[in-house]
Amino acid sequence: MKDTHVRSLMKAFSWRLSGTLVTMIVAYILSGAIKFALYIGFFEFFFKIGLYYLHERIWGLIHFGAKLKTAESSINESQ
Repeated sequence: MKDTHVRSLMKAFSWRLSGTLVTMIVAYILSGAIKFALYIGFFEFFFKIGLYYLHERIWGLIHFGAKLKTAESSINESQ
């Protein structure tokens, strides 16, 4: 299966959301300031979601470790 751009974006969004929540919790624990934790989380979310998306698309171009589809496997996937 090859990911579409939309699927890569949705994966990036869900992964980043969970990571951002952890980052904001840690920032709050360390600083004690909710506003500071939200500020860090906001910027971190948008920066890293773009980075993750680019990472996914680049790995989609790399054939290392990937298996080639055979005609038989393609037929079985479509059924």
